[in-house]
Amino acid sequence: MFNKILIANRGEIALRIIRTCKELGIPTVAVYSQADEDSLHVVFADEAVCIGPPNSRDSYLKISNIMSAAQITGADAIHPGYGFLAENADFSEICEEHGVKFIGPSPEMITKMGDKSLAKETMRNVGVPVVPGSEGVVSNIEEAKRLAAEIGYPVMLKASAGGGGKGMRIVWEEKEIQKAFQTASTEAEAAFGNPALYIEKFIENPRHVEIQVMGDQHGNVFSYGERDCTVQRRHQKLIEESPSPILTSEIRKKMEEAAIRGAQSVNYEGAGTIEFLVDKDLNFYFIEMNTRIQVEHPVTEMVNNLDLIKQQILAASGNQIEDLPKGMLGHSIEFRINAEDPENNFRPSPGKIEYLHFPGGFGVRIDSHIYNDYQIPPFYDSLIAKMIVWGTDRTHAIARAKRAFEEFTVEGIKTTIPFHQKVLENEFFLNSDYDTNSINKLFK
Repeated sequence: MFNKILIANRGEIALRIIRTCKELGIPTVAVYSQADEDSLHVVFADEAVCIGPPNSRDSYLKISNIMSAAQITGADAIHPGYGFLAENADFSEICEEHGVKFIGPSPEMITKMGDKSLAKETMRNVGVPVVPGSEGVVSNIEEAKRLAAEIGYPVMLKASAGGGGKGMRIVWEEKEIQKAFQTASTEAEAAFGNPALYIEKFIENPRHVEIQVMGDQHGNVFSYGERDCTVQRRHQKLIEESPSPILTSEIRKKMEEAAIRGAQSVNYEGAGTIEFLVDKDLNFYFIEMNTRIQVEHPVTEMVNNLDLIKQQILAASGNQIEDLPKGMLGHSIEFRINAEDPENNFRPSPGKIEYLHFPGGFGVRIDSHIYNDYQIPPFYDSLIAKMIVWGTDRTHAIARAKRAFEEFTVEGIKTTIPFHQKVLENEFFLNSDYDTNSINKLFK
């Protein structure tokens, strides 16, 4: 087992990792920017090192500063959390070169699965269903037109190196494709430093369902069930739940088998998520793999009674990970609480928290780094908390979420709590009759 783990992240995920490390008896090192000096992950880590000014480019994304912090403190492993450097193959390789274990997949795995077009080819080769589309990147507009005509409209242009909705455009007919190609390519280059695009069939009214996998150095790859992430706004996940309310046991088994097959094909190590689109007929198609722990991992933990961060650390340290009896227990839903104003086009709302009260009670979990008088900085992602509820079934979990939100009080800033309360009263959510675009229609 590791002697000391440095957490190369901030906020709730850094605190989440620290908690598991404490339970395992592993000392921790927090890194922080000048803007995060008063953050809870700094307070609860055994050691803390400032790695730069507020801008993430000069701190949380500055690999040299993070490696210096690891060297100074004697950390022999680095957990990247999610975001920032979590899926950066160069960072994984530099850790390897310096004898520091990157708690995640190898540089080769990140490269192979991080490039969406290459990942699709990898999955296609082992029989995992993929959305019909280009076999690699599309080199120019004329090629895009030809492929779109072969696939059939509507199609989607997507950044090969990206995610989070950046460099992504739906094209409904040929006359739109030139402008969409140019816009998506420009956006992809600005966001990821890579303008390459690929093209695929646009699945109308899809559900977004992902499978949690975990692999170790002994060749084991296990699945811990699915998460339904269909409630999204502009391709950003907002509510996630497990199990998915639309999957049959037969389809669930097929999806898990496909996800395990795909992960085994690259000898995958660590936590990963195989993401699928599911159409109205419950056909499923691979779209991408995330080679890291996900924001929404707690819902999987709640229905499996399993610590996924612990499994990551076990896998990275050469231990065998745990398989589980098949069959999830109850139903869990996660709500992302962002410092945003849902009544004002979800505009970011940084500032001082003047009063805070977290909900509690059986089956309610809060993952957060905020507290009374905490100053939310304007430099980072607006996620400030995650509320995760568990119930014996979906109806019970929804009732518990409604009760918990009545207790959840944040004053001084705007949050997305009213948004979630509105969703919980909406028939489309209660009846599970929605797709990835339903929220965009409800909250224009």
